[in-house]
Amino acid sequence: MNIQQAKEEIKNTVKAYLTKNAYGEYQITNINQRPLLLIGPPGIGKTQIMAQIAKECKIGLVSYTITHHTRQSAVGLPYIKEEEFEGKTYSITEYTMSEIIASIYQKMKETGLKEGILFIDEINCVSETLAPTMLQFLQNKTFGNQKVPEGWIIVAAGNPPEYNKSVREFDMVTLDRVRYINVEANYHIWKEYALSKHLHPMILSYLELKPSQFYRIETSIDGMEFVTARGWEDLSHLITLYEKLNLDINKETIYQYLHHEEVAEDVEAYYLLYKKYQDNYGIMDILDGKVNTKTYQRLAMADFDERVSVVNLLLDGLFKLFDQYTLEKYYTDTWYAFLKEYRNNIDTISYQDLLNQKLVLFEQNKKADILTKDQLHHRRYLLEQLSKVNIPTGLSSLEAFNIAKEPFDRQREILETAETKALNSINHALQFMEDAFSKGQEMVIFITNLSLSSNAALFLSEHEIPVYENHKQALLIGTRKAEILDDLTH
Repeated sequence: MNIQQAKEEIKNTVKAYLTKNAYGEYQITNINQRPLLLIGPPGIGKTQIMAQIAKECKIGLVSYTITHHTRQSAVGLPYIKEEEFEGKTYSITEYTMSEIIASIYQKMKETGLKEGILFIDEINCVSETLAPTMLQFLQNKTFGNQKVPEGWIIVAAGNPPEYNKSVREFDMVTLDRVRYINVEANYHIWKEYALSKHLHPMILSYLELKPSQFYRIETSIDGMEFVTARGWEDLSHLITLYEKLNLDINKETIYQYLHHEEVAEDVEAYYLLYKKYQDNYGIMDILDGKVNTKTYQRLAMADFDERVSVVNLLLDGLFKLFDQYTLEKYYTDTWYAFLKEYRNNIDTISYQDLLNQKLVLFEQNKKADILTKDQLHHRRYLLEQLSKVNIPTGLSSLEAFNIAKEPFDRQREILETAETKALNSINHALQFMEDAFSKGQEMVIFITNLSLSSNAALFLSEHEIPVYENHKQALLIGTRKAEILDDLTH
């Protein structure tokens, strides 16, 4: 199973485990809610999908890497308590609350979310003293004598033994009480995620040419060499910031993320070429419909790697325009919904009072940690724009609404400009692709990768672009894409 399938499986489990009957009871009782156990190689996104699932399902998340804990922090510290049995007083051992269980209650207190996921990472790499506690946890959903609260679903993750010498195998008794999910690295699934996260286009272009470099774990005479999905993503963030700061990227820097000498050297060489192509081909001019004749001449003489790099540079330029349009559409649609609510209730609530309600809701969602970083940023920006509206007292309802509507009209113009820019650019790009590559492999890569970006796919579905539809049908995307990818990897 790939990481996207694992994510959907966990989301479906959350929905099922948290479904209640007419009496408010969980339809699958706590004792029958098997923990999920994800086993897969390091760095493929097991930890990351937990945060995504929690935000998408609007539930809490408490994460622990169990190898950082001792038995005392997991089950609590012992203390002596006096108890009386049959007229005699005895000293017995009790335990303070488990740090992990306490974190769940703290999360509920802070966010108001009574349901969530308790995620325990590296569960099969615990110390010998903690191993029995982890087996008890998976089997009984308890740490010591304290239960995980109802409504909190247990998900655990670990690495296969070939990747970690500390791995402990689970026995059949334990495995019979969990839902075992084997997760494998998959570049094409990761690529969709990478596009949605706007990872650096150089990395996507490089991996488009050399997908076999996406995930590598090998043993050399110098020790373990490895490249993981986590490494590519973290490197992407660094490169993006380094470029903004005009800092150099070299092999040593790349190797800090991609711990494989050969791959780091290859990526450095490709990065330098990619920057050169970016400067020489004038991508923004192509998107504006201003193509220099020399561009076609150069592409005709270029090797396949260079042509694919140009295609990916073109895609990156388009994706930025589609992302900007999508963002402006979000602002416009959300602003419109606010004004509609204001107009429908203008005689009973003031503009400022309605805005205050939205501000309170935003703070509640922020506190509950159910919004992504982008969602927080975008909602905060829109609320700031709404807060700039100043409506004097003593105006009629119509006059007040017209003042509230003025900045929205400007936002609508911004949206129209972004839409026109994106529409013109995709048509210019398609024309350039036809002139430069006709129906070659480059066109297949261009058309198929367009649809992998959710914002691009949405824009294309909302607008009539005959040239795109013709190529989409003519190239038989599914079959041709598989053939091209097969050619690239052999």
